[in-house]
Amino acid sequence: MYIFICEDSIDGIFTGVYDAWASRLGHENIALMAYEPENYMLFCEYIRVQTDFEKSGKVARTLRKRLGEETYGELCQAALAQEDSHCRKHSMDKADAIYKTVVLALSMQDGSKVLQCLGEPCVSRTFHLSRSMGNEAHHLLGFLRFRELENGILFAQIHPKNQVLSFLGEHFSDRLPEENFMIYDAVHRQAVLHPKGKGFFITDAQDLDEGMANRISRKEEEYQKLWKGFFGTIAIEARRNPKLQSQNLPKRFWQNMVEM
Repeated sequence: MYIFICEDSIDGIFTGVYDAWASRLGHENIALMAYEPENYMLFCEYIRVQTDFEKSGKVARTLRKRLGEETYGELCQAALAQEDSHCRKHSMDKADAIYKTVVLALSMQDGSKVLQCLGEPCVSRTFHLSRSMGNEAHHLLGFLRFRELENGILFAQIHPKNQVLSFLGEHFSDRLPEENFMIYDAVHRQAVLHPKGKGFFITDAQDLDEGMANRISRKEEEYQKLWKGFFGTIAIEARRNPKLQSQNLPKRFWQNMVEM
């Protein structure tokens, strides 16, 4: 068995797919891993994959052409989904699931329908990862809260399970093209930066000045007071239902919402 260990990113996994396919070792003899294994298995050869943007780009172009934009997007969402150690031990690794799904898709007459083959374990795993990622990104489009800092930048902080910044960056760049804004992922320590009138980019935010991020403008203070007052006023105490509220608005989003 040959195990390709790749970086946990879209480019890393797609590079792993490229190297695994090009190795001609036989798809049934190959597995991909997007993390460093705690214990190595006997009789397996481990191959390190160096992320290569040219190889990743070739895989992306092939998938778009052969599977269509929608299925390609689903695979990208699966690649960005976050797994915990428990899932890794008891489920197929996401990189391996994506690789085997790609192999299956390219063997089909209409590969765009591969995610309908939920009887296949690799497809079921990929579909679940993509849905988890998509659901969280969709929630954050409504739950994300910007606040205006002293320097005029709109700043938002999130604590997502998955790596959703690329989706949020694309959405809010389209909605707020004339604003300087920043979305900070406090879990993965990355941020989306969007300069006014330009496109967005994702950058490392390990050294973010949290003091700066908490210095809001006076106008922002007033708007926060008004929003909290509105939120409290429209509430009907007799119909207070915390259980239903947490179903519609999961508690893990509360810490980044002004009204909560």
